[in-house]
Amino acid sequence: MYKHGTKTCHTPYFVLFFKKSTEYKVGFVASKKIGNAVHRNRAKRLMRAHFIENIDLLSSGSYVLVAKPDLLKQDYVETKKTYLQTLKKCSALT
Repeated sequence: MYKHGTKTCHTPYFVLFFKKSTEYKVGFVASKKIGNAVHRNRAKRLMRAHFIENIDLLSSGSYVLVAKPDLLKQDYVETKKTYLQTLKKCSALT
């Protein structure tokens, strides 16, 4: 998925990999750089919440969101704003 036809967008909070296709596929990744299991699960829950909240705006395709350590240091509103800007930048909005 990472090599052919994938758009990559970096933010201070996460990295988005997007590839257009006919169906939705989503993956949320949080490595041990984020922290212990509690922190990793919280990071994935935050990214999942942003995705579900805005699913009606998204183009169909494959999405992989990789969390960065600063994701847990910001509030929900700030990360949501960054998430929407990143989707627009990667041409993932309908």
